[in-house]
Amino acid sequence: MKIAILGCGAMGSVYAALLADAGHDVWAIDSWQDHIDAMRRNGLRLEGASGSRTVKLNATSNTEEVGQCDLVIIATKAMHVEAASRSALCLVGEHTSVLSIQNGLGGPDTAADILGKDKVLVGVVGGFGASIKEPGFAHHNGWELVRLGEFSGPVTQRLEDIADAWKSGGFRVECFDDIDQLIWEKLICNVCFSGTCTVTGLTIGEVMEDTNAWICASNCALEAYNVAIAKKINVRIDDPIEYVRNFGSKIPKAKPSMLLDHIAGRMSEIDAINGAIPVAGSDVDVSTPFNTAISALVRNKETQMGVR
Repeated sequence: MKIAILGCGAMGSVYAALLADAGHDVWAIDSWQDHIDAMRRNGLRLEGASGSRTVKLNATSNTEEVGQCDLVIIATKAMHVEAASRSALCLVGEHTSVLSIQNGLGGPDTAADILGKDKVLVGVVGGFGASIKEPGFAHHNGWELVRLGEFSGPVTQRLEDIADAWKSGGFRVECFDDIDQLIWEKLICNVCFSGTCTVTGLTIGEVMEDTNAWICASNCALEAYNVAIAKKINVRIDDPIEYVRNFGSKIPKAKPSMLLDHIAGRMSEIDAINGAIPVAGSDVDVSTPFNTAISALVRNKETQMGVR
């Protein structure tokens, strides 16, 4: 496949390296010019749970250089999906599929508004704990599940074909008929650790070990689970606290992307993750005080940082 990856930060770089190493014609597209230049000079280096490799691929900051693709993966933060989708218009032909992969809620809807609902697929990826060590060099702590679904409707042949492309890169993939299920099963883990790690500065494992931090984290997860149940979303979770503990135990040394954003002085995805739970909860009359408080604290930090 010819694959364009829009947003080659930590997770996008993991996708790019492993898909390119599997033999796909991969274009890494990002606005961080130092990262693009490093990939052009030396290839993209990836280390971590999948092993060590340096792969050659195409890298650019200009989508006009790429041409139409078989698959476009939008791997930006939620707040950058609109701009990424507009820049992807020149990549999309009659037979192109677009896979929107973001934390939280809202990313695929934004992509579908611009690129067409019939073009857009939904991806949810968890358990990687990825970070950029330096331009051209990414690392990931875990290597868990890639969840894929059609934007509207059951699993199709095109979705299975795209799943096969991911599997060729060594990813473990599951296709879903119900995209709400796949989104909320990941979101419950996101809200558990993202906001609390960002406020405290702790890793995922440190949050689980700290009694006070865990009160906040576990209750954020429980609130999200209660909202999902009230919305009649078919999450496959019997015990939400055990579920998020199991998730976190696989990547205890990881720092969520929200914390990494603050360390780098960037605005985070708080509005699409913890901040989305009070909004969804209000629709089904479920109280969400922990997510409301954590979201307010993260926004306050961003105001003080001058990024909000």
